[in-house]
Amino acid sequence: MTQAKPPIHVSSGKAPVHDDHDGHDHAHGGILGERTELYFAFICGALLAIGFIISKTTSLNDWVPRGLYIAAYFFGGYFTLKEAMEALSARKFQIDSLMLVAAAGAAALDAWAEGALLLFLFSIGHALEQYAMGRAKRAIEALAELAPQTALVRRGDTTEEIAVSALQIGDIVVVKPNERLAADGFVIEGHSAVNQAPVTGESVPADKQPVNDIALAAAEPARVDKASIVFAGTINGSGLLAIYVTRLSSDTTLARVVKMVSEAQSQKSPSQLFTDKFQKIFVPAVLALVALLLCAGFVIDEPFRDTFYRAMAVLVAASPCALAIATPSAVLSGVARAARGGVLIKGGAPLEALGSLTAIAFDKTGTLTEGRPRLIDVVPAQGVTEAELLTIAVAVERLSDHPLASAIVRDGAEKLGQAKIPTATDTRAIIGRGIEARVEGDLVHIGSDKLFSDVVGIALPQAIADSAQGLRQNGRTIMIVRAADRYLGVLGLMDTPRPEAKPTIAALRDLGITRMIMISGDSQPVADAIAKEVGLDEAWGDLMPQDKVTAIKKLQAQQKVAMLGDGVNDAPAMASASVGIAMGAAGSDVALETADVALMADDLSHLPFAVGLSRKTNKTIKQNLFFSLGVVGLLVPATIFGLGIGPAVLMHEGSTLIVVFNALRLLAYSPRPDA
Repeated sequence: MTQAKPPIHVSSGKAPVHDDHDGHDHAHGGILGERTELYFAFICGALLAIGFIISKTTSLNDWVPRGLYIAAYFFGGYFTLKEAMEALSARKFQIDSLMLVAAAGAAALDAWAEGALLLFLFSIGHALEQYAMGRAKRAIEALAELAPQTALVRRGDTTEEIAVSALQIGDIVVVKPNERLAADGFVIEGHSAVNQAPVTGESVPADKQPVNDIALAAAEPARVDKASIVFAGTINGSGLLAIYVTRLSSDTTLARVVKMVSEAQSQKSPSQLFTDKFQKIFVPAVLALVALLLCAGFVIDEPFRDTFYRAMAVLVAASPCALAIATPSAVLSGVARAARGGVLIKGGAPLEALGSLTAIAFDKTGTLTEGRPRLIDVVPAQGVTEAELLTIAVAVERLSDHPLASAIVRDGAEKLGQAKIPTATDTRAIIGRGIEARVEGDLVHIGSDKLFSDVVGIALPQAIADSAQGLRQNGRTIMIVRAADRYLGVLGLMDTPRPEAKPTIAALRDLGITRMIMISGDSQPVADAIAKEVGLDEAWGDLMPQDKVTAIKKLQAQQKVAMLGDGVNDAPAMASASVGIAMGAAGSDVALETADVALMADDLSHLPFAVGLSRKTNKTIKQNLFFSLGVVGLLVPATIFGLGIGPAVLMHEGSTLIVVFNALRLLAYSPRPDA
């Protein structure tokens, strides 16, 4: 879980970024600006070159080039020494300190030129490494800069421009066409298409419309329809909008994402924990090897100068700088790329875990399905037309607020077109069974087959019972309609799958997810029908919320599994999974807090992107670890058998840069066209 940190005000345009490399922030600034370290490295190189030329082409006193080399030591070792002192004061050992020891050893041998070369190569490599890592950090900082600094606020009959940080809940913000939105809230005036990609990663602008009841929306902003909800940092289209502010600038969805992405960098992944443990063993072993090599003069006949030089070369070769940055650089780039694509991943652990999983459990309602029932089947009884059946059903259900009634009214009216709907009277709800009302003098009953065993009238005909049973076996919720003593037919309703559900399941299979299970509170036939339609092999139905937790624990006992839900009622099951994934998390405090991974858009198709990126990150981490360990494994014996300090540090710094730039490729990750 993330650690508590001070709130971030997005309006400041900056977000704190952390660097796990050696536990320090290497973004060095100074009198020459943020690139001071790079400039110091160039000055070091210039002094080294001038000193070398003077020593080879003139007869000046040796103290002249030596003075230049000493000056090169200062510029090349300034930041490394500064970091080493900070680390020692915090009782930590800095890996880079091995370079200082080697440079000091070269000076002790009066090999000032070689020591200056070592510091030059190391400092230039270190500066370039930080410049490259800065690209990934800036990708995160750019999130914070999405929100504008000021907002146009309407107060009474006037408007004034104020700082975003001064906005209060209840303020009315006016957003002109093609401007960025300054706050989270809901639309109270105007229609426009808003580009939500900066926050949710959606590729198509979302149409926004005003709420029907401002007072009700202000009292319960969490229940406002998503067609009216807007987020800070998104881009308005061609319409003028008036926004009711529901969150302070420090609490907007964008601010929370920036804060969590920034904190994610400090959450160490299993690979990073491994490298940390490895270094704690490896560095003392290197120092022991160097001490042993210093005693080589007792075994072989050579000058101590040569023995000492070899030991310093081994010290340089064995410094595992590339290993130290291998995982953090990949995690930083992966988390930044995910955030830019509308996916919040809370650190290296869930990033690696998601990339290694082969099983995912899906909630049904609102995740694989649209979350609202639709009228799918209209089966009239013999001698009854579809229009007659729908007319009576719509007339009665218009007076009910039940979700199934709403579906019948909405979809039934659409099928009827301009047909006249009679007026129903004397409505009475029969709890758990259905509804009754009078339409044009006839007493009408609509409900499940259980209703007709309780009310007076003709028993349910076998043909109607068979139709109802057939629909039920196909996962439908059935509603039987009877007017007076005449059965009009059966209606079949179902919470329909999202259009993107089936392609998403197929894409996940292509990515290597071999087992996908749907868990649902609906009946088993309904669960089976939805699972079959979207391409799932397994469906577990009739589950209460506590049963879902038990189901996830059962799956966890067999293999590691991710749980995808809406982050609210699925929170306990998500917490029990190896990785909890919340969908549609934009604007949801619960989803953002409980999930390890949050798909900001209410779009299932973002899941393959998250899984694919995680897999790519894992592959990059393995490449980096293998390469960095391989270089150390090659250089150590090479320096023992005579490779000089110059070539060793050149290969050492080159390997560090290769590792960093390999990780930066994740910033350009894009899913396969078929995924």
